[in-house]
Amino acid sequence: MNASQVLDQAKAAKAVAARVAAMSTDEKNALLRGAADRLEASNDAILQANARDVEAGSTAGLSEGLLDRLRLDAQRIHGIAEGLRLVAGLPDPVGAVLGGGRMYNGIAMRQVRVPLGVVGIVYEARPNVTVDAFGLTLKSGNAVLLRGSKSAAHTNAALVTLLQAELEAQGLPKDIVQLLPSDSHDSVKELITARGLVDVVIPRGGAKLIEAVVLGATVPAIETGTGNCHFYIDRDADIEQAIAMLLNGKTRRCSVCNATETVLIDERLEAATQLKIIQALQDAGVVVHGDVEKLEAIGAENIVQAEAQDWEDEYLSMDIAAQLVDGVGGAIEHIRRYSSGHTEGIATHNIETARIFAEEVDAAAVMINASTAFTDGEQYGMGAEIGISTQKLHARGPMGLPELTTSKWILEGQGHTRA
Repeated sequence: MNASQVLDQAKAAKAVAARVAAMSTDEKNALLRGAADRLEASNDAILQANARDVEAGSTAGLSEGLLDRLRLDAQRIHGIAEGLRLVAGLPDPVGAVLGGGRMYNGIAMRQVRVPLGVVGIVYEARPNVTVDAFGLTLKSGNAVLLRGSKSAAHTNAALVTLLQAELEAQGLPKDIVQLLPSDSHDSVKELITARGLVDVVIPRGGAKLIEAVVLGATVPAIETGTGNCHFYIDRDADIEQAIAMLLNGKTRRCSVCNATETVLIDERLEAATQLKIIQALQDAGVVVHGDVEKLEAIGAENIVQAEAQDWEDEYLSMDIAAQLVDGVGGAIEHIRRYSSGHTEGIATHNIETARIFAEEVDAAAVMINASTAFTDGEQYGMGAEIGISTQKLHARGPMGLPELTTSKWILEGQGHTRA
């Protein structure tokens, strides 16, 4: 890979950006549905490419969590295709009028949604992101440059080849979606510094990848953060419900960013109730990390002594950190110290406690008596998401179609001049 290859691809994307921005809603929807059909019809080819990546990843010692993100099967391919069909059924954000009015002198004003232009996306071993990113950027009128991980190189190449084939079959330029080389980090550097060619870059992956992109980019970047998600069980919670929500957040799919990574337990709950929560996790196959002395004092066994990183990082595995805290205040204090700003949840039937938690916790999503697993663009009715933004400018939370647009003001006068 050399720098000119990435820049050439960026120039090609820039050249077709106006064409995709001008596509009608019907044209975009037909393409999305055609791409979905093509993916399902090519199930065997996709699985063959994916098997090569999974085998190589297993040999290289990838964790089971990363292998789960990488692995496809017929059901997951169907889900990916359904994601494109869902996006096709969503309202087109391009051209939507956000506001306007009339100036003092009669000039008519309106603010409308327009595409960002060329979007670069850097992501790790999740080939579903390849198709999700295509669907969302296409529907929002953008060209996209995809830089997936080396561990998913064969799968990503197979998917993009199919998407480009559908573009050409419908008389559209294949450069609307392109896959950048993944054999070295140089392609990331070239993408995130291609000012004037790339309008925005979005990293999606672990903390190190996100930090490298955000700190190294000269192109505007939207930070999609890691998910060190907490779930606080209050003294006024329905304990059976709380345990069900906790287990759902932790074990439903432990390798995703909305998985619960820390459980905070009100220390005023009875010791037997606290122990019940810990044992429910262990019975579900979750390894509990925490203060061994404190948790053994309530009768817990087989606790792994927590280190500093246990409170700070995503596990993305069947592990969880557990801490006894002094009520909702203690929970909020812990979250303020360690939260990544993704999703924080509480189980309580005390309205005032819920209000305090919702108002004082600073995160993209706050769940009251609901699993952290619900922080998801599809669950929000957005269709597939491009990521969960944890920053506070431009977009925050699941990024769907509107978040992949910007706006411009259009003013219509009748020969007006300004004094």
